[in-house]
Amino acid sequence: MLSIAVCDDEILECCNMAGRIGALLEEMKTPCMVRQFNSGRELLQAEEDFDIIFLDIIMRELDGMRTAQLFRERAYDGILVFVSSSRNYVFDAYDVEAFQYLLKPVDDRKLRHVLDKIVSRTKEHSRDFILVSKERQKRKLFLDDIYYFEIRGRVIEVHGTEGVFTYYEQIGVLERNLQGKGFCRCHKSYLVNLRHVDGYNRQEAILDCKERVMIAKRRYEQFCREILAYMKNI
Repeated sequence: MLSIAVCDDEILECCNMAGRIGALLEEMKTPCMVRQFNSGRELLQAEEDFDIIFLDIIMRELDGMRTAQLFRERAYDGILVFVSSSRNYVFDAYDVEAFQYLLKPVDDRKLRHVLDKIVSRTKEHSRDFILVSKERQKRKLFLDDIYYFEIRGRVIEVHGTEGVFTYYEQIGVLERNLQGKGFCRCHKSYLVNLRHVDGYNRQEAILDCKERVMIAKRRYEQFCREILAYMKNI
């Protein structure tokens, strides 16, 4: 699923652009989540990791070009698309590695062409992830960075390369989101990423990060089947 931000201080234009992007991607059968922002500062304060940011340039307070510069200073490596009524900033756009510079008004044919190119590029560089919610914000979790999920009632602890991240979710929802993505429910309290399993015995899986995850006795045979199937497919 593509995570997209549209930022324009003209509320109606922002809403219109976000709606058109969502509709065109739906026609292209590309799942997406589109969020709207009405200032660069508001966008910079968002916690999501956006795949694509559509930015108006001429905005009050913090303009789009400065907003883009601040994102790049944070090592943001996503796609930036400028949308402006002025041609005056075309060459400045190269300095922040903009993917495209669109002049208002943007017709659907041009917008679809840009979205086609973006979708092709993201497929070439895609990493599998799930979106989770915490404190009314969406966060993208890249699956290959996760060692295992630990379940404590409604609390999910995500153990991965960046430490431990906690959020609230039903285990059934998490399992559905991870179906077919290389995770195994080896214990009532654990979903382990088979990619990171270095070895195992009847009691536990040994991960490449040196951590150990328990395997329930009644789930051992299923775990063996799943890890052997995973190994055949890699």
